Amino acid sequence: MERLIQNLRYGARSLARAPGFFVTAVLTLAVGIGTATTVFTVAEAMLLRPLPIRDQRGVVVLWGATSDGRVEHFPLLLPDAREFATRVRSLREVEFYGYGGAQKVAVRDNGTVFQLRRALVSGGYFRLLGARPELGRALEPNDDVVGAAPVIVLSYAGWQRYYGGDPQVLGRRIVMHSSGVAHTIVGVMPRGLDYPSGADFWAPVTPNSKPLGSAPVYAELNIIGRLRPGVSERTAAAELTAYFRRPEAPAWLHDVHGEAHQLPDAILGDVRPAVLMFAAAACLLLLVSCINVANLMLVRGLARVREVAVRSALGAGRGRIVEQLLTESALLAASGGALGVFVAAFAVRGFVVFAPPGTPRLDEIQLDGTAIGAAAAIAIAATLVAGLAPAFMTSRVELQHALRSGTRQTGAGRGFRLGTETLVVGQVALALLMLSGAGVITRSLMKLERVDLAFDPTRLLVAELAVPYEGFGDTHQQIALLDRLLPRLDAVPGVRAVTPVLTPPFVSAGGIFGQIAAEGQSVDEAARNPTLTFEVVTPSYFSTFEMPVLLGRALSEADREGAPRVAVLSASAARHYWPNANPVGKRLRGEQGESAIVIVGVVPDTRYRDLRDARPTIYFPLRQSAFPVAPMTLVIRTSGSSTNVMPAIRRAIADAEPGVAIASAAPLGTLLDPSLAQPRMNALLLVAFAGAALLLAAVGLFGVMATMVRLRTRELGVRMALGATSGDVARLVLRRGMTLGATGAAVGLLGALAVNRLLAAILFEVTPTDGPTLAIAVLLLLAVAAVASFLPARSSTRIEPSVVLRTE
Repeated sequence: MERLIQNLRYGARSLARAPGFFVTAVLTLAVGIGTATTVFTVAEAMLLRPLPIRDQRGVVVLWGATSDGRVEHFPLLLPDAREFATRVRSLREVEFYGYGGAQKVAVRDNGTVFQLRRALVSGGYFRLLGARPELGRALEPNDDVVGAAPVIVLSYAGWQRYYGGDPQVLGRRIVMHSSGVAHTIVGVMPRGLDYPSGADFWAPVTPNSKPLGSAPVYAELNIIGRLRPGVSERTAAAELTAYFRRPEAPAWLHDVHGEAHQLPDAILGDVRPAVLMFAAAACLLLLVSCINVANLMLVRGLARVREVAVRSALGAGRGRIVEQLLTESALLAASGGALGVFVAAFAVRGFVVFAPPGTPRLDEIQLDGTAIGAAAAIAIAATLVAGLAPAFMTSRVELQHALRSGTRQTGAGRGFRLGTETLVVGQVALALLMLSGAGVITRSLMKLERVDLAFDPTRLLVAELAVPYEGFGDTHQQIALLDRLLPRLDAVPGVRAVTPVLTPPFVSAGGIFGQIAAEGQSVDEAARNPTLTFEVVTPSYFSTFEMPVLLGRALSEADREGAPRVAVLSASAARHYWPNANPVGKRLRGEQGESAIVIVGVVPDTRYRDLRDARPTIYFPLRQSAFPVAPMTLVIRTSGSSTNVMPAIRRAIADAEPGVAIASAAPLGTLLDPSLAQPRMNALLLVAFAGAALLLAAVGLFGVMATMVRLRTRELGVRMALGATSGDVARLVLRRGMTLGATGAAVGLLGALAVNRLLAAILFEVTPTDGPTLAIAVLLLLAVAAVASFLPARSSTRIEPSVVLRTE
């Protein structure tokens, strides 16, 4: 213990004598340790922390997907889900939840209409999960039957957000605006249970579903179940595939296969690759920080070799010297770690504030004892990485040579130069690796932000109507409501056009889709048809979206009940059905007992549902629709600011239908934000990491070149005395710096060509090895290397040969 205290005291005094070195090293380590601690905190909450359920890896969720990839999430209707539950053998417990996830519903509380996110689940959902409520009770099977008392349970986040964590919330009643039914809050579920993601409350499936024909209720569902011991999720997926393709199923379902995912993976979804990417970037940045500090310590060691030699002459062994130098490294790492914790505290808070909407388990991300322990572990690792090699290299001195050499070029041996230059090459390589990754991610984001939607998104306002069930329970009543509302809204000053839609834009889950056969197609040909998105629209739809009609005509007021059935197809669907013919006038087969559908127009494939994918779509006239619901979301094109026109729109709706209200309204651009939020966060964080790595590499290169000039002052002075010009000397220094930068860039480029392929899953219309991006990254890095080398090169021109030679 006494020896440790002695080492600490000596190390503190030694560092105090070099404040510039100490501050630079501590700040460098703080950046690396703080970043790594932040990413560990996020990753631990999302990837490592168990969910508040029993045996989370034994729980799987299942849904369908089409083989052409057009529909990645295909639901089952409630009767089919119940039938599958009786057939499946790989699952010992089976329950259901709403395919659309947590969806907005209008509610009334104390006379105010607003929206909450509701997730529909079967009565045994929470029993299957083994989740214990924070307050009250969970939903039970007897809540999920027709005629049961209407009840809901709150999510922990919804409880905190809307009710301030009030423990007296049990028994409170909120009214579903669409039905007028008051629901009693009977429980609050535990923190961390957020599935379907974003749910403010859960309600039973059966009492909240709509009637549909002879089926008792209409609900689109996913399966959730517990695997039997020794059974994998692949077996469950295969059973769902077999169910979709059972002989009695419709032929178009034979193109659907089952997907099964463990619940933790389903919760993370697309976030997992991003978290792993940030973790890798943080590790690289920490490594760059440690390399930079190691380089600083090596450079400092050059000036301390005489000191080390004196200590060796006085009897200190090499092990004792290494121990002392490692103690100094530990002091640096401890100081950097302490400052890094403060950096992480602010970074974690910033991540929670600016994280994309829907980020899973966001409310659990906080700096706690686990994160601080991780920071300590990272600091220890930084001590070993940054201090071990410099300690051993500094302790390797030739005693007699060092004592004879005085202060001139002490320790400036080839080993030191090779060591520092190798570390700089490594820094530059890692910086290029991160810079190239940030480049392809940023280029991908730019392409995504500029993608052609095939309609004009400017000055479009999306307003979701809150329509009571009483008086508007069937499609005819809903269409009559639209007949009264739309003319009123068209007459509002500032409104250019208005159209109802089934689902708001960029909501990929939800909506209606399926396959349709063309007249004359065989069963096998029909089975290969693409899965189409079904839209039910009014004649004003295409003019409101300013969507061009490529062939034929748009829908008109004449396309109504009793008239020939018509539809408009998107371009890719038309090419599939009639690749070598004009599709206008061609016919699609109707369902059994229904007449054929005549194609009257062709429009572009739009990115209305998914920003990344232009989907084939068919548009049916509202007045010929056989769907059980009418479109109740309004898209309004304004001539000016949507903020100015909204009060008039609300008044027009209230005057026309006092029981109808606007539950939410937002410019279409804000609906784009969730699709762009994760790519923007990816680009922002990677650019920040790459910028920090680039700066550290520049500092490292500058330090090495400045040290080289200082240590080679005599050599450079002799060169100038023998006729070399100051420009020759400057070019010599600059050439060496650029050689190190180019070597690091070459190594980093090889690494980028291999490692960037891991980013392929999150890129959009950009290859991981995009040539222009890599070229820009290399040029930027070489430019920074040139700047970092120029300053030492410039200082070398100020060497006075006469002064240098006089000192010899």
